[in-house]
Amino acid sequence: MTWNIVLVALTTRVFVALATQTFFQPDEYYQSLEVAHHLVFGYGHITWEWLTPKPIRSIFYPLLNVPVYLALKQLGLDNTRLLIWGPKVLHGVLACLTDVYICKLTRRVAGERYTMLAFWLSLTNLFNGLSLSRSMSNSLETSLTTVALSLYPWEAKSHRWRKDYVKALVVAALACAVRPTNAIIWVYMLATSAWQFRHQVKVLVSMAFDTALVGIGAISLLCGLDTWYYGSLTLTPLNFLATNLSSVSLFYGSSAWHYYLTQGIPILCGTAAPFALQSTYHHLYPGSRASVKRMIGLIVWTVLIYSLPGHKEWRFIHPLLPLFQILAAISLVDSHNIFGHIGADGHDKPSRAAFLPRIRRVYWLLFVLHILPLPYLMRWHSRAQVDVMHYLRDLAPEDTRSIGFLMPCHSTPWQAYLHSPLLADPGRLWALGCEPPVGINADNYKDQTDIFYESPIEYLRGRFPASVDVEFAPSPKPFAEPGQPPSETYDWRHEWPEYLVMFGALLDDLEVSKLLREKGYREIWHKEHGWEGDSRRRGGVTVMKVS
Repeated sequence: MTWNIVLVALTTRVFVALATQTFFQPDEYYQSLEVAHHLVFGYGHITWEWLTPKPIRSIFYPLLNVPVYLALKQLGLDNTRLLIWGPKVLHGVLACLTDVYICKLTRRVAGERYTMLAFWLSLTNLFNGLSLSRSMSNSLETSLTTVALSLYPWEAKSHRWRKDYVKALVVAALACAVRPTNAIIWVYMLATSAWQFRHQVKVLVSMAFDTALVGIGAISLLCGLDTWYYGSLTLTPLNFLATNLSSVSLFYGSSAWHYYLTQGIPILCGTAAPFALQSTYHHLYPGSRASVKRMIGLIVWTVLIYSLPGHKEWRFIHPLLPLFQILAAISLVDSHNIFGHIGADGHDKPSRAAFLPRIRRVYWLLFVLHILPLPYLMRWHSRAQVDVMHYLRDLAPEDTRSIGFLMPCHSTPWQAYLHSPLLADPGRLWALGCEPPVGINADNYKDQTDIFYESPIEYLRGRFPASVDVEFAPSPKPFAEPGQPPSETYDWRHEWPEYLVMFGALLDDLEVSKLLREKGYREIWHKEHGWEGDSRRRGGVTVMKVS
C-alpha cells in the first residue's frame, strides 16, 4: 500500500461526500443520521424498525455518528453547517477504505499486475460515486467486506494463515454487525476454507475455536450495545432475520428472481460488466488461478442467496462490486498483452506511469463515459428534496411554528438537517407515514401515504379542520406512531400547519390547489430537481405558507 493511493482515495471520497447535495435513499438519514441525532440531542424521527416490540436495527452503525454530534454539541457548533458536513467527512473517510483495500485484495487474489487497474475501476465507478460516501449501512458494509477479504488467507499454504484468518474474522464480524446479511459471504468463505483443510483435523479445530471466539465476542458486543440502547435484552440480528423472512419485506416491493442478473450487476458494474463477464468465462477452464475461481464462486453463491427473497435492491449486493472490478481488471490487463504490448523478452513493457495502468485507450474512454453522469447525480438529481430542508432551517425560528409534509413518506431528510428543537413536538413537524403491516395479514393493507394519494382532496377535507387556526396548534395525530399495530392507525387528525411542503405534482390536482388557496396558502419557495420516475414526486418541491 502506497501513500499516493491513500491520498487519492481519501481526497476523492471526502470531496464526493461534501459535494453530494442530492437525495438517494431514505436510509441515508432515517437509519443512520436521524437515530444518532436523536440519541445526542434528544429529538428526531425514529422509524418503526427501532420502535417495534422486537426492534430489527442495531445501534452499532448509527453510533459511529455520535462522536461527531457530541463534539459539535460541546463546542456549540451544532447550529452551523458542520452538523451536516461532519458526518459527510466521516463517511467519506470510511468509503476510501474500499478503494485502498481493493489493491490489497487484488494482490492477494489475482496478482500485483492487476492492482492499480482495480483501484482505478473502483475510484471511477458510477455506483461507488453515487452511494459509497453516503451514510448508508450498505456502504460501510462494502468497505469492511473489502478490508476483511483482503486480510483473508485465500491460499491454504500461507505460513501466516491463522493470524490472517483471525484478523479477517474480526473485520468480518464488524461487517455483520453493520448488516447481518453480510454473514452470507462468510458462510461461503469459511465453508470453502474448511474444505481446503478437510484432512487436517488440527487446523479445523483451530478454525472452529477462532470462529467461535470472534463470533461470541461480536454477538456479545452487539447484544450489549443494543440492550443498553433499548433498555432490555435485545439481539437485533435474530429480530432482523425473523422480520425479513416474513411478508413485511414484500411491503417494500418485490422483484423477479433474475433482478440482480439483469439489473443489479449491470447497474453496479457499468461499463466494466462485459470485462468481468469475460474474465469469469475464462476462469471456468482448468489451469486458472484457484483463488480467482474461489472468488467467482463467492459471487455466484451470494447472488444466488440474495435472489431468493422477493424484496431486492441494487445496494444489497454492493459488497460484491470490488470482486467484479477485480475480474474486470484481470480481463483488461490480460487483453493488453494480447493486443501486442509484450516486450521482446516476453514480459510486459513497463508503463510510463505505474500509477496509471496501460490499457487500450478505447477502454479508458468507456470508463470516462461511465462516470460522466456522476456530477448530475451528485449535484442536481433529487436535490430539491435536500435543499428544502436548508431553506426551512434558515427561516427565523419564531416564524416556523409548524410544518407539514404532504409527500410520500421519508422523501426528505429530517431533524439531522433541520435541527430545530422548537419543532421537536411531532405535532409541529410531521410527514405522512408508511408503517408496514408488522404482525398482521398484509393482504389489502394500505398505509397513510397510500390512503392520502388515493384521494388527496378527500383526505384534506376529512382529516383537517374547516378553518386555519392562526395560532398553529400542534396536530393531534398527524401520523401513526411507529411500531403501533396497523389496525389502530386510521384515525389521523391534523391541524393546518403554518408551512406545507409538497411535490409540485400534488398541485396539478386542481381541487387540491383550489382548497389550499382558499385556506390562505401561497407559494413562497419552489425548486425543480430533475427527472423522476414516480409520478407522485414530479414537479419539483414547493413550500407554501399561510398568508
